[in-house]
This record gives sequence, structure tokens and C-alpha cells, in this order.
Amino acid sequence: MGLVLEYKKHVLNFKFAAGTSRGVLQTKEAWILKVYTKGNSNTYGLGEVSTIERLSFDYSVDFATELEELKGELSRHELPNSTEDIYKLVNQLVSAYRPAVRFGLETALLDLLHGGEFKIFDNSFFNTQKGIPINGLIWMGDKSFMKEQIDEKIKQGYKCIKLKIGAIDFETECELLSYVRSEYSADQLTLRVDANGAFITQEVLKKLERLTSFDLHSIEQPIMPKQPEAMSLVCEKSQVPIALDEELIGVFDKREKINLLKDIKPQYIILKPSLVGGFAATAEWIAIAESQNIGWWITSALESNIGLNAICQFTAEYNYVGHQGLGTGQLFDNNIHSPLAIQEDQIVYNKTLSWDYGDLGF
Repeated sequence: MGLVLEYKKHVLNFKFAAGTSRGVLQTKEAWILKVYTKGNSNTYGLGEVSTIERLSFDYSVDFATELEELKGELSRHELPNSTEDIYKLVNQLVSAYRPAVRFGLETALLDLLHGGEFKIFDNSFFNTQKGIPINGLIWMGDKSFMKEQIDEKIKQGYKCIKLKIGAIDFETECELLSYVRSEYSADQLTLRVDANGAFITQEVLKKLERLTSFDLHSIEQPIMPKQPEAMSLVCEKSQVPIALDEELIGVFDKREKINLLKDIKPQYIILKPSLVGGFAATAEWIAIAESQNIGWWITSALESNIGLNAICQFTAEYNYVGHQGLGTGQLFDNNIHSPLAIQEDQIVYNKTLSWDYGDLGF
């Protein structure tokens, strides 16, 4: 019996205008995949094809056409009987240049392999509700809006917060960082910032020098990607540890990954499975980073709870150190209801809660 693929488009609505250095997000498109074995539609796996406009490598793809073609290809294959065989099948059927589709198909097939109960990986996150520490995300906006978010996250119990910077006046952003540090030392609160490539290359070292006074854990992607010599110099000269994020998008060949990290020598890399090509690709990045003594953490990329659940379970496959970026499920007013919940500064799979995706029409 071959595999059957169904898919539905789902537009997620932000609860607020989500500001980044690239602009403001109001909505985000996702394609939800449903995969089952022909003749047994009662047991199925769900996955998510998730992209971010102007950031994802494949955001401009006509997914309706791509997924229809994939539907035909899948019908000629049986469900693999292991995680590794699923990775091999996805690699065979989906081009590396379709990272979001790889992520969605891997998730749906892994879900189906484990019985279609939203169990993507067999580990403590799903089985025993062990929590994963996460950072609290502070979105860009005016000073009062950002300060309000900071106060709320700290009140909720977060031990690590991450500020999006680069969209408002730099001095105002420094004032916000100074405000945090006046109340909480680095021992009390881990502070990360994410520039999303906003700093001009000629000014970046000067700004990084200014940021050293705030005891930052790291800064993500201070300059735009694809400037390897400039980024290498930044990593060498900056007293604030550098984390690569957008720099990894569109790098699919293993040798290119090795050389990129070897040439730039960042202190950290940040991995978004739906942007780098799914779980097999993410695992490859982790292995390469660890071989070069480069730290890493995993973040979601504004997926619905279907994608977020899969990323959390993948993260729990590792002995993660530090806070992960997995707190995005509360951003949307029409997210898919799930057992994912935030308890202080951890995300957990609360089995007293249930899934509800009836609006998708599956």
C-alpha cells in the first residue's frame, strides 16, 4: 500500500504587529500535511511546511503545485520503518532546495511511524513531560512596548530573555538593555540580543563595543549574511559572543557547512529546522558544530503548534545546554490548540490538554 498525502493552507494571525529589522509581520502562511497509508486513513501523521517571507530560502515557492507533485511521488512508496529510513526517503523525494517541505514531510512521516499521536521522537519531552528551558522573546516596537514585554517576561519567571534589536534607535535600545541590567545582573538573568543583520558592516564593531557593557550572552547575526570575511573579523574582534542564524540559510552541502564554520569561527550557531532543511539537516549542523567546539541552540521559526511540537521533541533528543528559542506558540490568535504549555521558563507537553485542529478540515 502506498502513502497518501493531503494538505491544507493555514494562515496564522499574529496577536500584535511583530516587528523585526526586516519589517512588521501581521500574518504567516503554513501548509499542514496529512500522511497515511492507503486504506488506513484513520491513522495519520501531521506535519507543517512553514516559511517566513523574505527569510526562508523557499518562501516564494508555489507550494500547491509542489505538494501536488509530492503527492504523486509518495503514492509509490511505503512507510519506512525507522527514523533513518524516513530521512533517506525524504532526501530522495524532496530537493535540498525545499527545506520547509523536507521539515514538514519528515514530521508527518515520523508522526505516522509512531502511531499518529503527535509523538515525533520517543523521548522524555513527550513521554514524561520533561520541560525544556526557553528564552522569553522581546519583539521590536517603541520603547514603552518593549519595556512592557521585558517586565512581563521577568514577572512570568524567565531566566533568559532575548531582545530583537535593530529597528529602532540604537541609543534607545541601549537604554532598554541598561534598564534590564540595572535591575538584574548577568548571574540573575541571561540576556541575548538578535540584530537580524541590521548593523552596517562599517559600524558593527563600534556598536558591539558599546554592547559589551551589558554583559550579553550573545548577539545573533549582527550583520547581513554572505559576507564571510567581514563576519569572520566580527567574530574575532567582538567581545560579545557571535551567533550565526541567517548565515546558515541556503547552505545545504555538508562540505560547505564545514567550511563556513571553519572560516567564520562563530561562538554559536542557531538552528531553525524548517529553515535549514529539517531534522536530518539540523542534526548534521549540530555534529559539525560540536566537532569544531562551537555552541548551538535550537529555535522555532514561527511555526504553528504542529511544527513547534516536532521541534521541541527533536530538541529533547539532545543533552541541551542553556535556553532554547521555543516559546513562539503564544504569538497567534488562531494557533492550533495543543498540549504545549509554558511553565515559568520551560515549555512542556502537558498531556492533560488536548489537540484541536478541526478548523483545518482534515
